Amino acid sequence: QLADTDYSNPYVNPAAGSSYTQAGSSSAKSAKKGLPAWIASAITALIVSLVVFGLGWLIVGGSLRSPQGGGSISGNGISSNTIAGSSTWQTVAKRVAASVVSITVTSGNSEVMGSGVIIDKSGNVVTNNHVATTLNGTISITLSNGDIYEASIVGTDPTTDLAVLKIKNPPKNLTVASFADSSQLAVGENMMAIGNPLGFENTVTTGVVSALNRPVTLNEKSGSSQSSSSNTVYTNAVQIDASINSGNSGGPSFNASGKIIGINTAIASTGSSTTGSNSGSIGIGFAIPSNTVKWVTAELIQKGKVQHAQLGVTIQSGSSKLNGATRQGAVVRNVVSNSSASEAGIKSGDTIIAYNGNNVGSMESVLGYVRATKMNSKVTVTVIRDGQTKELSVTMNHAESSTTPSSQESQNSNDGSGSQDNQDNQDNQDNNDNDWPWNN
Repeated sequence: QLADTDYSNPYVNPAAGSSYTQAGSSSAKSAKKGLPAWIASAITALIVSLVVFGLGWLIVGGSLRSPQGGGSISGNGISSNTIAGSSTWQTVAKRVAASVVSITVTSGNSEVMGSGVIIDKSGNVVTNNHVATTLNGTISITLSNGDIYEASIVGTDPTTDLAVLKIKNPPKNLTVASFADSSQLAVGENMMAIGNPLGFENTVTTGVVSALNRPVTLNEKSGSSQSSSSNTVYTNAVQIDASINSGNSGGPSFNASGKIIGINTAIASTGSSTTGSNSGSIGIGFAIPSNTVKWVTAELIQKGKVQHAQLGVTIQSGSSKLNGATRQGAVVRNVVSNSSASEAGIKSGDTIIAYNGNNVGSMESVLGYVRATKMNSKVTVTVIRDGQTKELSVTMNHAESSTTPSSQESQNSNDGSGSQDNQDNQDNQDNNDNDWPWNN
């Protein structure tokens, strides 16, 4: 049965603003009242939508960088593409499908539906933060065999759009999925998504990894309209072409070895501003890389929240000359005193072009890498300075709330609570001016 519809609020998540993408100049428009839940206003240009199902598509204030802004076609590519000597997806689906669950959050007459995946025998389930917190309601989890259990929130991390739920009184025979090493993914590698699109549980689709480290920006809102909070998510995502739609949010993508390579979170889509329709999947989907999911969920299970590292710079997208060519990157406008950046020798005027060996083509790309970095990790930041490249070793031992930028800049921080008023002010400016400087 489809979710109940509140026609006075056709968006589950109004997302704190209009959709934005460098691929087009149109802005998303509000959905018209009276439309069914699966119909929402879209734009003729490319848009980014969260893929949760219920009161409507989550047309978010999202963005996709143009090719110069990020997205990699390289990878170590040593992941196995076979399972137990067989390359058939029937074998993979049979092995892992029972680990995938459908999630329903109910509040009054409203429902939100998404997906998740079981990661341990105690009943912990990984999903998206926007699935778990869009409504302040009762959570139920449906296993692949149809059994329904109540669930509670273990912890949420709005910064990475991840959450962990726990099945209450879980059965002893739960099927558990394991994580792949997403740093070993290769473009063109086969993959499979399983989830709950449009309420159709246990749906399997297949495709390939289309790109790695694709910078995707999503603006979300959670909670009721009376007490909602907003949040901006920066992810250097795994881009996939398997069909995922509304309801796939929080569900896993697997490699051919049956291991999780990412948690599906959003799609790029096209729509018509005249008909108010959304085309759904066009083969451009985005998943949070499994390496990020693994450490974030471990902290959520252990502590209920996640402490994120901060580099300590104000940056904006820009470019610098190197060996006669122009390189896109993130130009450093300010370095915070006593921060990880200042201690490593990053200077104002540097252009960041790589993070741990991964190319950087925009400020969004830097933000995505920083927010996926575990506290106290050591990373290598490559910059262009005076026409030459310089590799700097950075220890990410400063939490987001522990550094303070200069007085003329507002702090872009998030301690995991989802409260980001200053950041949202900057988001609005960034949607109007792609060169707006960011702190991180």
